[in-house]
Order: sequence, then C-alpha cells, then structure tokens
Amino acid sequence: MKSSTRTFSRRSFVAGTTAVAASGLGFPAILGAQPASVKVGLIHPVTGFVAYNGQQSRLGATMAVEDVNKAGGIKGMGGARLEALLGDSQSKVEVGVSEVEKMNEQGVAAYIGCFQSPVGIAASQAASKYNTPFLIDVGASDLIVNRGLKNVFRLKPGFGVCVDQGIASLGALNKAAGGPAKTAAIVHESGEFGTGTAKLLASKLPSIGIAPKELIAHDNPTRNFDNIALRIRSMAPDIIMMSNYGNEYMLLARTLFQQKINVAGFFSILGGGFNYKFVKEMPDVSQYMMDVNHWYNPRSDKANALKKRVEAGGALFTFEVYLSYTNVMFLADALERAGSTDKEKLTAALAGSAFKAELMPYGPTKFVNGQNQGGRPAVMQSLKGDIEVIAPEDVSSAKAVFPRPKFG
Repeated sequence: MKSSTRTFSRRSFVAGTTAVAASGLGFPAILGAQPASVKVGLIHPVTGFVAYNGQQSRLGATMAVEDVNKAGGIKGMGGARLEALLGDSQSKVEVGVSEVEKMNEQGVAAYIGCFQSPVGIAASQAASKYNTPFLIDVGASDLIVNRGLKNVFRLKPGFGVCVDQGIASLGALNKAAGGPAKTAAIVHESGEFGTGTAKLLASKLPSIGIAPKELIAHDNPTRNFDNIALRIRSMAPDIIMMSNYGNEYMLLARTLFQQKINVAGFFSILGGGFNYKFVKEMPDVSQYMMDVNHWYNPRSDKANALKKRVEAGGALFTFEVYLSYTNVMFLADALERAGSTDKEKLTAALAGSAFKAELMPYGPTKFVNGQNQGGRPAVMQSLKGDIEVIAPEDVSSAKAVFPRPKFG
C-alpha cells in the first residue's frame, strides 16, 4: 500500500502489521529498472497498555523514512528507497519475536524497535539468528547491549548512564539549595526497566548524601496508587523518585498531588510519563517535577523544525518521536557507507559509525559493544505548562526550581 498523506498525525500510523512502502509519496512512477527497496522492520507496541508510546515511535520512524526517500533515497545504493514494514508487538515478548520472524521472511535488512526493554531483548536475540542488525530506539535496560550480540546497536544512553548523570545532577541541585533532601522513596514498575533502575538508584544515592528509605514496586498496569501514597506519606521522604511507564507515572503523580504530599522534589529517572502529553494535560500536577530522560536539544534548529512539523500534524513531540526518527537516519547513514544491505557490511558500517545525532544533546558517536558512548540524557523540569531543560548547561533553557514550594 502506498501512502499519499503529507500531514503527520499519530492516528495516521496506528494500522496493524502491514508492509508499507513509504517510498512513493506523491511521486510519479519512473520507467526503467529501479533499485530494490530497503526493507526496514519497525516493531513497536501500537496496541496494548503502552500503545500511545508505540504509536509515537511509529510516527517518528515513518516520518524519517519519508524524509530519506524525498531526499533521493540511499544514494550509495543507486537511490534505493526505504520501505517500512510495520509490526505491532502488542507489549508482548512473544509477539515481538514473531514479528521478527515474519519480517525476516519478507527480506528485512534491519530492525528498529521496540520501546519496551523485555521486548527489545527478546526481539534482538531472535534477529541475531539471522545476523540482521537491530537498532534499539527506545529501551533502557543495559542488558540489551551486555549480551555480546554483534547485531545490536543503541544510540541512546541506557539506564546506567542515565542514573549516573541523574544522581550527579540531583546532588548538585541539593548542594546548591543547602541540602534540604536527605532521604528518598523510590517507586518503580516491577519489570526489567523499573527494577534495574531502582536498584541502581538505591546503590548510588548515598554517594550524594541521600538515604533510600524504601523501594516500592508496582505491577503493569496499576489502576490505583492510594495505598502507595499512604506508605509514602507515613515514611515522609524528602525526595520521591519514580521509574515507570506513562500511564502509571501520570496516575501516581496525580495521586500524590491530590493527597498533597509535601516533598522537596519529585525527581524521576527515565520517567515514562514525563512528556508534553503529561505537562499539557496536567499542568498543576506536573509543575516543578523533574526528570532525567531522553530529550531533544532545544538549541538545535533541526530539532525545532521537526517539532513544528509534528505539532502541525496534531501530535506531540515526545521522546519516542525523535528517538525513532534519529535511528532511521542513523540506519540510512550506515546504508550509504555500506553501499549494500549485505549484513556483514551493514553491521560493520553501524559499528564504525560516527553519525552525528543532530536532534539530540549527544557528544560524538562511538560504539563500544553496541552502545554509543556519546549518548547522554537531559535533566528537565516542568515549569508553567512547558518542559525546560535545566542540565546539561550547554543545552539548558531554564534554571531549576528546587526545593519545590510546599502545598498550603
């Protein structure tokens, strides 16, 4: 099916698992031999409990596919166009693996996915049987790149780097404010992502003079946080740290706000719900909350131009959009240098890449065991219905407010 749509909206990309040739958007057919398209498998949870996040990832990836094709395709392969194969993991590990198998039969050259770490771990393992490159666009677990798989590449930082930089930033904030925070409660989802992040946080908080009082796990999905809010109130921590997916993140934040729990700050690491959707829908709840996460460079002209395009289509510029967009561009750059979809050549081109992630606040790209050493998160704060970058300083857009004002 060829699309002629030029206005981008999240709803435009929620179709089920379909082979979509995103290469012929509005262009007349050209007679004569054409280079074969390069099939790229996009596997995201566009249905299920994190469907919004998956739809946003699909939006960013398909926008990038169109941009590559509009610019002439992969010139190093005679102008070959990218063809997106769309897969829905449904937030299930076994479905993500089945999508890998299905796309392999269709001749996929590389995969991009999968938002959730458990699905990404299993899907990339399945792809390794065929030596097919797998680019992790969103997936924080460091287990993803610690298995010795040569086909797996992650441009963004994992939760180890995010925790280290988050802890350093929290320590600096606390010190500058005179040290009001001495204890913390950590609330996390019970899967690989949340549990791994929480354990790292608990081990590193003492290095900045903050004692972790308790690690509180919750299931996915969770529909009520009243009991957890009562536990937090009774322990009276100075900081509440959250590491969970979007719906639970927002529900927990709303519950704590409604119960007027006073703390010096809400400081999340990879808070899945800290995004424009949260800030726009719940400006009072989100006010002064801070998060260490994937974010675009607010000083990048290209990032701001893409933000305008996404918003013009009625969608929000969440991290899933620009991370998936960037990974398609990363793959396109590697294809240009490899000049082929040969798996060994493409894998080598990815491993040796110095791709410049212009939308992101990253340093120089350098891969070690599949992990980009230049990836770094940003520290953001919700202020007056918007999200501002408060660190690193070289990409900041505002000064932090810490400690947060108390409820009256």
